[in-house]
Amino acid sequence: MKQAVLKEPYLVEIIDVPGPRELKANEILLKVHRVGVCGSDIHMYYGKHPFANTYPMVQGHEYGGEVVAVGSDVTKFKPGMKATARPHLVCGHCPACLRGQYNVCQNLKVEGCAGPEGAAQEYFIIPKDRAVVIPEQMSYDQAAMIEPIAVGAHSTKRAGDLTGKNVVVTGAGTIGNLVAQFAVARGAKKVLITDLVDLKLDIARECGVNETANLKKESFDDAVKRVFGDEGFQVAFEAAGVQSALTALIGGVENGGTVVIIGVYVQNPVVNMGFLGEHELNVLGSMMYRHEDYLEAVDWVAQGKIKTSPLITQYYPISEYFDAYKFIEANADEAVKVMIKVTNA
Repeated sequence: MKQAVLKEPYLVEIIDVPGPRELKANEILLKVHRVGVCGSDIHMYYGKHPFANTYPMVQGHEYGGEVVAVGSDVTKFKPGMKATARPHLVCGHCPACLRGQYNVCQNLKVEGCAGPEGAAQEYFIIPKDRAVVIPEQMSYDQAAMIEPIAVGAHSTKRAGDLTGKNVVVTGAGTIGNLVAQFAVARGAKKVLITDLVDLKLDIARECGVNETANLKKESFDDAVKRVFGDEGFQVAFEAAGVQSALTALIGGVENGGTVVIIGVYVQNPVVNMGFLGEHELNVLGSMMYRHEDYLEAVDWVAQGKIKTSPLITQYYPISEYFDAYKFIEANADEAVKVMIKVTNA
């Protein structure tokens, strides 16, 4: 079978390997149909991911596929069903795991990143405890989007009840878009999303996030004033992973407000801790998701609360995986979610 392997920074190769091994009792064999290219994948491609630098690596932690075989202990999944799975590999015995916060396991590894190989191959084996059924009416594209959607589900819950609050999201890429969609769906009064690229803001509006600002054309403070007036904003999500966005949010959020950090920072940002203390701000981290977030992601996509199709800007066959990365490298402003077609279904 074919695998897409990131051999080293700036080099992806398609190789042929033997077919999948025999299944264990608790395992499911997926025929992979779609793999989404994540921002973390691109950080690894550049050799600049702060927490993932394992090479060579079969990437792919956003995926959807068809169940083709199951182990003897698997009852919920049947051949022909659609499925995806969380890429977490956790120890189960560290303090975080023991209190149920396994998404921040002290020994966490992630398939396709800082861990074993991912799903960028024709067949992939997943354990039943991390697997999620995808309803038949949902597409393989949507199945592959569940991973980033779960990030949006989890991070918006980190901020507490959003009902009636004004929210700012910095960064209108895939994650920022989905976070903003969740904020809208969770009852925020107004949601403003910012970026430097009109295409991404156009897509946000197509997904129901109506308030946007291009910070190349309008200052952050002016955008906040235009959208929220004297009310300001009480909650913010930083999904850009850049110093200027974090500085603007901490400086602009209401006293006593909340800023949730989602973006991956290639360089550690500087935070004015005196200002943070003086204004009693809540600055929170958000790490990936838990299983309930995956289930909520599937449910809300199935209900039509979260839109996915506008986010997919390009498709590439698995044979052109390297070309997909080179396209993103050369055309970052034109790519939101690049989807790899492992099959044509």
